[in-house]
Amino acid sequence: METRTYQGNLRKMPTEYAQPVKYTLPLGDEKIDMNPLVGSQLKMHFTGLINCINCGRKTKKSFAQGFCYPCFRDAPQNAECIIRPELCRAHLGEGRDPEWEERNHNQPHVVYLAISSGLKVGVTRATQVPYRWIDQGAWKAVKLAETENRYQAGMIEIDLKQYVSDKTAWQRMLKNELADETKILEAKTKMQELMDNEHNQFDSSDDSVLEIEYPVIEYPTKVKSHNLDKEPTLEGKLMGIKGQYWIFEGGKVINIRKYGGYFVELEAEV
Repeated sequence: METRTYQGNLRKMPTEYAQPVKYTLPLGDEKIDMNPLVGSQLKMHFTGLINCINCGRKTKKSFAQGFCYPCFRDAPQNAECIIRPELCRAHLGEGRDPEWEERNHNQPHVVYLAISSGLKVGVTRATQVPYRWIDQGAWKAVKLAETENRYQAGMIEIDLKQYVSDKTAWQRMLKNELADETKILEAKTKMQELMDNEHNQFDSSDDSVLEIEYPVIEYPTKVKSHNLDKEPTLEGKLMGIKGQYWIFEGGKVINIRKYGGYFVELEAEV
């Protein structure tokens, strides 16, 4: 067993669907295979430097998981329709950056049902299936509707939010409190019956249910989120990875995506 040291700006972990999910941490010039590190001691130290994940400039404060304020204010990745897809105007040739909107939002989208600690409805670009489901820590998911663009998917989500949540209870998800009593295909049929008739043209006939396993040795009974701004050093035994969270022995967790752009030094036993 030897200790290796890496350094670089944190970014969201790319994933590969497998049983369990495969995680990679891009850090500097390295792409660290995270799965073999589960069960090992890690030490991560935030140096105090933050670079915007969009333009690279130094910023004293990070906005929206890694952006400097100008990019938070102006970049299409932070437009209001990211959170509220029903506000998307890409199909009209409009938006903060119409070319970016055309490539990313005026494209096929999926409205889905996913189960982590409970049933939720969500929207993602078709090419982001199943990665969006993995990022949310879902253990089951199914396509509910398939639309031509983000706006249509957003309108269906708005319709269904009166019946089912669009939020993930992240603490329960990390404790692996599974809503295993929920029959997802029955829920899909029910939601398709409840949705406004004008949306049924987008009903998905794909009833394949994706089940997802995560590289976790042991789930915590209580979770405490680690804040790099208040405690720059995080050290402990990595017990697992779920969603975009690292889970440490004792229930300490950190959302890697939240600290996008933070320049860190990472020591890992390999």
